[in-house]
Amino acid sequence: MEKLGLNQIRQMFRDFYVSKDHYAAKSASLIPQNDKSLLIINSGMAPLKPYFAGIETPPAKRMTTCQKCIRTGDIDNVGITARHGTFFEMLGNFSFGDYFKEESLRWGWEFITQCLKMPEEKIWATVYYDDDEAVEIWKKIGVPEERIVRLGKEDNFWEIGLGPCGPCSEIYFDRGPEYGCGKPDCKPGCDCDRYLEFWNHVFTQFSKEEDGSYTPLEHPNIDTGMGLERMACIMQGVDSIFDVDTIRHILDGVVAMSGVKYEDGAAKTDVSIRIITDHLRSMVFMIADGIIPSNEGRGYVLRRLIRRAARHGRILGINGKFLVALSNKVIEVSADAYPELEEKKEYIQKIISVEEEKFAATIDQGTSIIHEYVDELKKDGKTVLAGEKVFKLYDTYGFPLELTEEILQEEGCSADVDGFNDNMQKQKEMARAGRKSADEEGWKNAATAVDVPETLFTGYDHLDDEGEVLAIDVDGQLTDSADIYQNATVYLDKTPFYAEGGGQASDNGFMSTEDCHAKVISVEKSHEVYAHRVLIEKGTLKKGDRVQCGVNLFKRHATARNHTATHLLQKALRDVIGSHVEQAGSSVNENMLRFDFTHFEGVTPEQLSQVEELVNQKITEFLPVKTCETSMKEAQEMGAMALFGEKYGDQVRVVNCGNWSVELCGGTHVENTGQIGALKIVSEAGVASGVRRIEAVTGTGVLLKTIEAEDTIRQIAEALKSNPSAVAQKAVSVVEELKDTKKELEDFKKAAMGSEVDDMVEAAKVVGDIKLVTKEFKDYNINDLRNLSDDIKASYKGIVMVFATVNGPKVTFLVSITDDLLEKGLHAGNMIKQIAAACGGGGGGKADMAQAGAKDSSKIPDAFKVAEELLS
Repeated sequence: MEKLGLNQIRQMFRDFYVSKDHYAAKSASLIPQNDKSLLIINSGMAPLKPYFAGIETPPAKRMTTCQKCIRTGDIDNVGITARHGTFFEMLGNFSFGDYFKEESLRWGWEFITQCLKMPEEKIWATVYYDDDEAVEIWKKIGVPEERIVRLGKEDNFWEIGLGPCGPCSEIYFDRGPEYGCGKPDCKPGCDCDRYLEFWNHVFTQFSKEEDGSYTPLEHPNIDTGMGLERMACIMQGVDSIFDVDTIRHILDGVVAMSGVKYEDGAAKTDVSIRIITDHLRSMVFMIADGIIPSNEGRGYVLRRLIRRAARHGRILGINGKFLVALSNKVIEVSADAYPELEEKKEYIQKIISVEEEKFAATIDQGTSIIHEYVDELKKDGKTVLAGEKVFKLYDTYGFPLELTEEILQEEGCSADVDGFNDNMQKQKEMARAGRKSADEEGWKNAATAVDVPETLFTGYDHLDDEGEVLAIDVDGQLTDSADIYQNATVYLDKTPFYAEGGGQASDNGFMSTEDCHAKVISVEKSHEVYAHRVLIEKGTLKKGDRVQCGVNLFKRHATARNHTATHLLQKALRDVIGSHVEQAGSSVNENMLRFDFTHFEGVTPEQLSQVEELVNQKITEFLPVKTCETSMKEAQEMGAMALFGEKYGDQVRVVNCGNWSVELCGGTHVENTGQIGALKIVSEAGVASGVRRIEAVTGTGVLLKTIEAEDTIRQIAEALKSNPSAVAQKAVSVVEELKDTKKELEDFKKAAMGSEVDDMVEAAKVVGDIKLVTKEFKDYNINDLRNLSDDIKASYKGIVMVFATVNGPKVTFLVSITDDLLEKGLHAGNMIKQIAAACGGGGGGKADMAQAGAKDSSKIPDAFKVAEELLS
């Protein structure tokens, strides 16, 4: 089999299914969308569940994806085994009521035998024991019946509770008898390592009913999953995912930084090297998708991975922060497929850096406390640290159990692990009793965990009001009071504070009694129960207290300006661009507004200028902004537009800006558009397929942007040694100078290359009756290589040219063939695929000329050798 790179396999899979009329969707975010059953996306089909369930209409009946996934169930095995990893990619093809078993299996066979060129005699298939249809399809494809294994429900039937389910067929690769158990009847289903499952085809053809029966679906579906890393292991002939080309690139970086040799599993330090390698992949992708370290939910998963990797760095003897530098290794091998990694590189590395710093402080603090505990133990003649104290180190100070054990062992002591586990279990039980799904919902779900009436919101008409404290929650536990310096969640009978919702940030401010003062940090609501997140700054707040509440006027008014401006912006976009524009999301706070809308191409500068001008025109018209509560039917008759993501009851609130913009909205607004002052669009860009985003500022925010722009112009003027008034003219002059210099440089490079033509041809290797010219360049671009190849073709015949140019970490190859050799069947596009693969790259092109990209410049000599072997 040809040794294919991981990135190459991914692209081949996509291209194959696109050729079968599949819509190639990008990987969904690792953060589940509208799916609270999952913390993090963990399979290829997880983001597609609404399509399979019929809740949403898929973009096409045939789809293919390569989905980013995180699984943490086996995190303790990561590094210990060669196959466990937290981050992986899942290739899949899907049919929503279109094709079924025969196409799925036939195309699967075509891909693995014709595209990947896996030897047919090593391929086995398993099917559900009574799925005769699948057996017959496999036999018709050409798989001998002795290599088709029938297995039971546990192995080859997919179902999760009630609803869609069905049999499946898994495809296995025979790694050879040296991996087997030696039994004569060894085959897929055996517990030994000989047969490796790599592709599961699920035939969703039934619906499981409450009585346990299975009803055939009217439109059966196909859901397949192939682990990309596992397939790369097979194609590259390696036993461990850590030896796959892209992952090994990261691992080699860990080895180089630590100075510790990797023994392929033989050394204890190999576990730490593999843990860091795996966790680096996970943390980079998680942060790129918007997950940040925290103490709950998916943020806690990320924090645990970063800190675990940091700790194992210390075990390897790496001093100081190191994960940021190594994150570059992940980006280098993955950014071509996931460009957001490069785009967000600075942000990703900032998050990792901050978390590493925090953990360094944690380790120092925890180590000091452990040594105090050890002194107490020795004083009392004991050697076992109580489980309660071990748990306190973990829970209060974030100190890992294994690190506690390690330090205690160095002091001749040990930890009461059973006692630690008991305390951990007690905490979990208390958390479950005290609040609902804290992992997934955070503190906001505390609103549904207390038995209090709905909160009366008075904030549309009052910016200060009095309310009664109905309940107080501290650290997930209901209590009768909260003391100074404590954080608490407070529930009132009525409130003037706007709760986060509809894209608008919540109010903040204060609540106080004669003896207590509390800062209101934020407000959330669930089922009309408002939860106020507060910090007690003075005295004690008690259940039953009457509190005076005051909203932060600056934030409320600034947010209101931005919110009303968002309404004007949407109407202006519809007037200028077209009525197809609809809101696809928004975010409004006191500093800026962000508006996402449906549109299938970039908004032109002229259109943006018209939109901005129209909004400012409506601001200067001082349109009255009126609100009213009415029925949904009447609101629709008024022409009110509904906002994205909002769910409305029979009674709705309508915001009317001078009869020009009319929308349903529960947010806070100005009384007159003139109060907005002005609007300035800061940016416009695409955020998803068919979705654009505008960010803008209003009021004093426009003045701040103007000051910022003036400061930027001043800095540019200083750099160009020009007056600010003449900076544009000076910039044009500098650009022209650069163009001339660049042209001179290009001419020099061309002359230098031209002078080498005869020498290169003279030094060419002769393979049969063909001359092979190979040459490595530095900082030349692909056009330089093409020009050189054209010069050689103009003067010589019978030549194959293989050029490589190195630009930073990237390598670009060019294969060019003189016309006379094309008649002999030589094809540059076919050759370059194998040549670039030697450097972990891929590409293609026409018969006479082709180009490819790669990453590993150290393998360029190997690539040139491949070219020579191909000609031989």
